[in-house]
Amino acid sequence: MTEALNVQTSPSLPAFKTVGLTKVYETEAGDVHALRGVDVELFQHEIVVMLGPSGSGKSTFLNILGGLDRPTSGHVFFKNDELTGFDDRSLTNFRRNHVGFVFQFYNLIPSLTARENVELVTEISADPLDPADALALVGMEHRLDHFPAELSGGEQQRVAVARAVAKRPDVLLCDEPTGALDSKTGVSVLEAIEQVNQELSTTTVLITHNAGIASMADRTISFADGQIHSIVANPHKTRARELIW
Repeated sequence: MTEALNVQTSPSLPAFKTVGLTKVYETEAGDVHALRGVDVELFQHEIVVMLGPSGSGKSTFLNILGGLDRPTSGHVFFKNDELTGFDDRSLTNFRRNHVGFVFQFYNLIPSLTARENVELVTEISADPLDPADALALVGMEHRLDHFPAELSGGEQQRVAVARAVAKRPDVLLCDEPTGALDSKTGVSVLEAIEQVNQELSTTTVLITHNAGIASMADRTISFADGQIHSIVANPHKTRARELIW
C-alpha cells in the first residue's frame, strides 16, 4: 500500500480494523480477486470517503465491514469484537444493532409513507429514534405522510438515510448515495449524512466515484485493483452545502 505523506494519525479509537483482508470470487472464467490484503483502521465518529474505479474493491470492502459478506481470508474487528469469528446469527445481530446502510437506490416501500418506511426499522430496534425525529434530522419533517411517488429522488434518498439512522447505529455505510442524483439534489443528501454524523456521532463511510465529495471527509481512502492505494487526511473539511461538482 502506498500511503500519502500528509496522513495524520487520529486520536480516536478504531471503530473498524482490518488485517490482511482478501476476497476471491470463483467464476467460470477463473478467480476474481476483489480484495488483495487490505490493512486499515477506521476511527469512531469520522467521515471517510472511499474513491476508486468500478471493480477496485470498494463495495466488496464495505459489504464485509457491514456483515453482508465474508472475506476469503484475513480479519475484521469492530471495536473489541472480531466479526470474522461471528456465525450467521451473530452477524445478523451486528447488522441490526450497529449498522445503517444507504445504497444508490432508495428501496422504499411504495405503499408506505415516509414515516411508515422509517417505522419498519424502529419497530425492531432496541433504542430507536422516533420516526418523526429521524425524518426531521434529515430535513424531511414536512413530508412525514407522503408516499415515495410523491417525493423527489433527493427526498426519497433522505428518507432512506432517516430509515438507516433511526436505530441510532454506530456505523453508517453509504454506497454511492448520490449516484442517481444531480449535483444540487446530491448535495442535499450529503448535508443529511453530514448532519447525522454530527448529531449521532456515527462512523460514516461513503463510497463514491465523485472525487469532489472527498473534501467533506476527515479522510479519503483510494482503492485500486483490490488494494488501498492511498489514505489522505483532510485538515480543512468543506461543508456539504459548499460542495460543487
